[in-house]
Order: sequence, then C-alpha cells, then structure tokens
Amino acid sequence: MTTREAVVQRIIELCDERGITINAIANISAIPPSTIKNIIYGVSKNPGVVTIKMICDGFDISLAEFFDSELFNELEQEIQ
Repeated sequence: MTTREAVVQRIIELCDERGITINAIANISAIPPSTIKNIIYGVSKNPGVVTIKMICDGFDISLAEFFDSELFNELEQEIQ
C-alpha cells in the first residue's frame, strides 16, 4: 500500500466510524467535495498537508490522530 492509498483508506475509515459521507466531511471541512473526491479516486496523487489538516479539523482530530493508524505504521519505504 502506498502513502496515498493509506490516506484514502484513513479518510474512508473515519467517515465510516462517524457514519458520514465523503460529501459531508467535505462540507464540514470547508473543502470543495471535488477536492476530497479527487483524493479518494486518485486524481490528486499527493494531497497537501494543509488539505489533510482541514479534513482533520472536520473530523475534530489532530494530524497526529489521523496518522496514528496501522495503515501508516505498516507502510513500506517508497524511495528505493
């Protein structure tokens, strides 16, 4: 799994935990729904930390809480 895929899975996981849709988190986070959909569907290959922070704010969690997941702990090094 790549870092981008882990970010996508974490967003989906957090939405599922809270019972909200991708559109709902976009609205709560004050991010255009197209931005989050671009992240989810792989159009955006490298979502910026500011965007991820805004998503975290929408979930009412810190960046540390967002990345405190086995999804990120198990990532392999992406540079060879």
